Amino acid sequence: MNRSILIVLCDFLLVSLLAFSTVDINKVAHPGAPPMMQSNTPDKRVTGRQDLGDVMRLALDEERRNRDQLVGELSQARALAGQQSRQIQDVQGQLQTKEQQAARLQEAENELRRQFTAAQTNIENLNRQLRATTLESVISKEERAAMEAEARKQTEKANALESRLAQMQKNSQLMASEQEDLRNKLAMSEAANRSAIVQMSQLQEEVDAQRRENAKLSEGVKALAAKSSELAQEIRVSRPMSPNQVFDELITNRVAARFSALKPGIFGMDSTRERQSQTVLATDGTNIFALCHVQDTPLTLWSPGTQWEELTGALMRGASAFSIRSLSFCTMDPRVVLIPVPAAEARALGCKVYHFCSDPYLFQDAVVAGTRGNYYGECKFQIDLTTPQYLKMDHNSLKGLFGKFNPSSGDLVLSKTGELLGVMANNSYCVMVRRFEPAATFRFGPESRHQPTARTLATLYSVVASLPTKLQ
Repeated sequence: MNRSILIVLCDFLLVSLLAFSTVDINKVAHPGAPPMMQSNTPDKRVTGRQDLGDVMRLALDEERRNRDQLVGELSQARALAGQQSRQIQDVQGQLQTKEQQAARLQEAENELRRQFTAAQTNIENLNRQLRATTLESVISKEERAAMEAEARKQTEKANALESRLAQMQKNSQLMASEQEDLRNKLAMSEAANRSAIVQMSQLQEEVDAQRRENAKLSEGVKALAAKSSELAQEIRVSRPMSPNQVFDELITNRVAARFSALKPGIFGMDSTRERQSQTVLATDGTNIFALCHVQDTPLTLWSPGTQWEELTGALMRGASAFSIRSLSFCTMDPRVVLIPVPAAEARALGCKVYHFCSDPYLFQDAVVAGTRGNYYGECKFQIDLTTPQYLKMDHNSLKGLFGKFNPSSGDLVLSKTGELLGVMANNSYCVMVRRFEPAATFRFGPESRHQPTARTLATLYSVVASLPTKLQ
């Protein structure tokens, strides 16, 4: 197994052990003391996920350096092979030239041999003629001298041809030696070229193997990153936050909701009712919406209901403000109001979008925070089998910042992991919201006129009145 992958796996296991062996320092230091209010100073501790990410980045950097080194060696091998190929071509050209010169020399040598043979033949003929003339007494002295001169001339020519033939043989031997040297050089170049090709093939195989190893490492890093995310989520879920931390995060991400409703009054005077509260944004994975209790709005569930002529509202946080387009009543409990928020507006508000708790029974304690005041506290809750969609708060375990406090309808309830559980339907029961399921919707703004608000509010009131008495 690659050394880098072993390092990453070891660090991953170490982070896992450290994460699951961490204890709640607040509980160890003060076992029975109430949780203290914490400052807004962000937590600067380096998490195991960051260490794991650093280790994975180091492993990837090391693998990239190894790959770059192999690619450089491969480029050098290719350049060397190309240079040796050019040298082989040069040597082959020189050898071909030498072979052509040797062929020409061989032709000249053959021609000289023929001339030398002809000269020797002439000398022999002249010698025979000289001997014949010596025997003949009738030949004149001048003819004999001429024949001897011709014989000397032919002898000198034969000697010159013989000398030239010797020089040609010497040149031919020198040319053969050069050809042998060129053949040896060509053989050495071809051997070096074959060695370079083999080395280049080996380097190419190493580069391919390194690429495959890098691909495997990348897949391993991705798998480890996914495991790291799952581990971080599991650690975050399994590690409870203090009420101070939960409330500090809540007030940092709260959104102000302001509502106004207009209805005709007596003697032609219009009547206006306004409400304002603090809430948060939540998501069910598809929709983003703000949620609050109906009593935090100008609307009232009653029979007969009120016929409102105009409804307006806005969500505000810092310098960002957006008009409310509609308001819906939750199907599970109409007292919970859902305000849809487009994703672009949620990003512009710049606050955390809370997720609903996936395992609400993981911890027995919950954090209750007010929407109309800066109070919060911790209390235990009970599971009521007759109302599975509600949590019953244990008033005997309520602990506030300055002693006991009583939750009220409209308070937000959060888990010890900082996730949203729901909204207090009344002073004892929290309705657990799971998704955006509207039972009825009121349009806001200019489109709010001529809506049957009175009939709708009366119908929703009958739904609440049909609930068990302990939930009303």
